[in-house]
Amino acid sequence: MRGEQYLTKRAQFGLVYDEGSSLVSNVVVVKALSNGLDLSRYGFTVSRRVGKAVERNRVKRLLREILRQTPLQPGWDIIFIARSPAARASYANLGKSVWGLLLRAGLLVGEYEGVRPGAN
Repeated sequence: MRGEQYLTKRAQFGLVYDEGSSLVSNVVVVKALSNGLDLSRYGFTVSRRVGKAVERNRVKRLLREILRQTPLQPGWDIIFIARSPAARASYANLGKSVWGLLLRAGLLVGEYEGVRPGAN
């Protein structure tokens, strides 16, 4: 992902937290808000409840890789909030949860809706 694809400022996160819609699974929460741009931007929140720094960074790396392989609709600000079970989740389980939430939100590009990372 390129730098312009990240949510970096506190105000950007705050807007999505306050006005965005939420979808919940057992390992990840997704908050999404339309941004009116021609690209989607991502942000990650992994609190200390998930684990120590090594575990938190692993979860963020896995989420970034899942999103790198995921074709999303443009024009959305999306925040991924990791829950405690994310530290023990495998790549396939985390990918399945993220894809399921994005599918429910209607954020996946149509032709890839049935494909999941790690399933092949």
